[in-house]
Amino acid sequence: MNRPTATYRLQFRNGMTFGRALDLVPYLNQLGISHLYASPIFTAAPGSTHGYDVIDFSGLERSLGGEDEFGKLIGALKHYGLSLIIDFVPNHMGSTPYNPWWRDVLEWGARSDYAQHFDIDWTAPKLVVPALAAGYGKELDEGKFGLVFDVCDGGIFFSYGQLKLPLTPPSYAQLFTHLKDESFVELTRRFAVSTPEVSQSLKKGLADLARNKSVHLSIKKKLEDTSSDRNAIHELHEAQVWQLAHWRAARETLNYRRFFEIADLVGLRVESNRVFEDVHMKLLNLIKKNCITGVRLDHIDGLADPKSYLKKLQTEANGKKLFYIIVEKILGPNEELRQDWPVAGTTGYEFIRSLGNLLVDSDGVAIVTEAYHRYIGQEIDYPALVLDNKRKILSRNLAGELAYLKEMAISLAERDYRTRDFGPDTLRRAIVELAAALPVYRTYVDVSGPSDTDRKVIEDATQSAVAAREVEDQGALHFISRILLLEFISPDDQASALEFTTRFQQTTGPVMAKALEDTVFYQYNRFIGLNEVGGQPEQFGAPPEAFHDEMFCRQVRQPLGLSATSTHDTKRGEDTRARLYTLSELSNDWFSAVTRWTKQNAHLHRDTKEHKLPDPETEWLYYQTLLGAWPLEQIIKHEEKWRDFQDRMTQFMLKAVREAKVYTSWTDQNSEYEETIEIFVRNTLDPSISGQFLEDFSSTCQPIFVAGALNGLTLTLLKLMAPGVPDLYQGSELWDFSLVDPDNRRPVDFDRRSRLLNEIRTWDQKKLLSDWPSGAIKMRLLMVGLAYRKRCPELFSDGAYLPLRAENALANHVVAFARCLDGDAAIAVAPRLVSALLSGQTQSIVPPDIWEDTCIVLPEQLSGKRWLNLTNKQTINGETSLRLSEILNTFPVALLKAESCQK
Repeated sequence: MNRPTATYRLQFRNGMTFGRALDLVPYLNQLGISHLYASPIFTAAPGSTHGYDVIDFSGLERSLGGEDEFGKLIGALKHYGLSLIIDFVPNHMGSTPYNPWWRDVLEWGARSDYAQHFDIDWTAPKLVVPALAAGYGKELDEGKFGLVFDVCDGGIFFSYGQLKLPLTPPSYAQLFTHLKDESFVELTRRFAVSTPEVSQSLKKGLADLARNKSVHLSIKKKLEDTSSDRNAIHELHEAQVWQLAHWRAARETLNYRRFFEIADLVGLRVESNRVFEDVHMKLLNLIKKNCITGVRLDHIDGLADPKSYLKKLQTEANGKKLFYIIVEKILGPNEELRQDWPVAGTTGYEFIRSLGNLLVDSDGVAIVTEAYHRYIGQEIDYPALVLDNKRKILSRNLAGELAYLKEMAISLAERDYRTRDFGPDTLRRAIVELAAALPVYRTYVDVSGPSDTDRKVIEDATQSAVAAREVEDQGALHFISRILLLEFISPDDQASALEFTTRFQQTTGPVMAKALEDTVFYQYNRFIGLNEVGGQPEQFGAPPEAFHDEMFCRQVRQPLGLSATSTHDTKRGEDTRARLYTLSELSNDWFSAVTRWTKQNAHLHRDTKEHKLPDPETEWLYYQTLLGAWPLEQIIKHEEKWRDFQDRMTQFMLKAVREAKVYTSWTDQNSEYEETIEIFVRNTLDPSISGQFLEDFSSTCQPIFVAGALNGLTLTLLKLMAPGVPDLYQGSELWDFSLVDPDNRRPVDFDRRSRLLNEIRTWDQKKLLSDWPSGAIKMRLLMVGLAYRKRCPELFSDGAYLPLRAENALANHVVAFARCLDGDAAIAVAPRLVSALLSGQTQSIVPPDIWEDTCIVLPEQLSGKRWLNLTNKQTINGETSLRLSEILNTFPVALLKAESCQK
């Protein structure tokens, strides 16, 4: 296995191409990166900003530079000793006519050679295409449909705005039957009985005919006449294998599995050998050529059988040797990555959760919760809120998926006289309640049956659903539970149960993600630093001992999993969260400030008959968001930069209220409410209107900015030293105060970072501390730590994790641990809960004398060594302990290397 020591994620597209990435390779090498970690690079839908809507797995995206530029990038990486990990999407493709497989399905339906490539219910009468802005009848009456002839390949398309859907070739005869030109007579007959095998040659024949100007004009006129005739265009539409529908119809009528609730992304059946081969041929070829040395698999929970898929991919990628694979997998409470999956680990969301719990003061939970409830005017039952939203998402947003599951359950129930009386609504409710009761994203029951873990999860969820008393006939809940556990005798029933369970498992992930991450995390704003992908906002902080336990397990379970702190999917950048964590220590002061700001901005509120807008929940969210994203650079008098900040805040708040789905949503936008929110945000950030508020906010938050920066350095050191592979998201080598996408996908100023990386090599400690707002101090820590990891890779991949105990005055304000391997050792020491320790400080370092006699106790195996502090180059003699006033005297955190290490 090609083991990474550090990865750097680049978001290709939006200006980042293979050529631009090639220019960055020397910089990444200097920073200490071992692996460039690329977002999807295969051909995606035209105009794609992310690459997850792949339309061709056999080619690299031309807009990024295609094969030639990619080859040059690989050459540059190899020259500097770097490797490439790519983000790969095995679960879905873009459902657009630009996708040749999907286009063929649109032409031929179940007769298509690619009909079984996609997860489509072919028992449905039509393939629903939910692309209309209004109902089909309204758009038909208003003449919104047309026909387009492609003179190059002879294809005819049904058009709606920019959308062009291919007509099924037999319906061409419907168009040409009455054309008087004799040249069409035989061709029309051939089209009428055409098959997929001959359709291309027939269309070529049509294109050849159209080279004659008069024939071309005849075709054009016929298409125009048909388009203008409502009955004729409708008749032609009805002759297709697909059916255009209003976009809202996707919730209920869609008959293919999609990615979450995005109809433009259709699920793939990679469990089929042929589909697997077609999807992975190019990827495996690049792996065999050593162009790609690792793969990040997107949305592994969407696959029918993740374990079998992973085993097959490992076999195809590297034979008997283990290939480096990481999976995008969100682990729920007390959930561990399945040990029978042949992967190095996850993309690291559970690591973010561990860091958050460590840096949040659990003693502040009562004060924060009481202040939050008082401000919004009601108490929130978080578990009940989650449960309610999971029910809503499955019943409303994923109604089609629920209907499909219900029909399968009915079919199974009708086969047994003991269950045939369960009504459709009862079974529907039972499915909803069991899905809502699951504490994890999904289970992994496969043809071998449920594991002990899956059995317990399903049985516990059944008990919870029974206790909820939302299903009157509890027998229905137990029946669905039996299905999920495959507890049937007849082979046919077992096969049907497995089919139901597979689809159920593919559905519960989207239910959890949409309900929790994309709804509750914007409804429940008590403390938004914890509202993160993979997070558990109900858990408010944890002691260092809990962090140590989690890191010990991490070393055992996934020592080469990614240690992420920011990703393209995180709700907030790492330093945004680091700032927000400090509020747990300042809850009373923060609540007083928010109350004051609310009064200052009261004249900007808008009163309606039902509400004061913005509503308290949204305003509570706003002030936290403003704190997290506030720039350290003084830009308020810089018109262009300040306008950009206003735009960022406005865009975030609009996204937040739409995601919350309380007063507005993406699918039912309340323009009046949204306009009120936008005006409020812009007015509060307008110095001519809200000068007092802005001055008050900035001055009040200055100590939080200082404490937040120290939290950010602690977070960075722990990422460098803890079990796992440090993963840097583009641009986050300096302070990352970004918000959720698209904010976190803004262009990165790499020229500035490259210059700064060279400059800080000569900076002394005083310069680094005094210039902390630039982020240079964070970059310096990363540079030192990544260089150390490159010199001693085995220490960090294989070294034991050893928690270290702090003693005396401020023992609760420090976290420390060692990494040990064959006599070699390294120690990480970092402050936590630092706000009180920094009182009055303008630099992000705890004054040495504040630590008093606080020390780190060294166990016998580490006692008596000499230590080199890599952050400030000081040498320390460690007998039985290390005094914090000595090791943290000139740099905010300490990275100590035992001098016995010769590297």
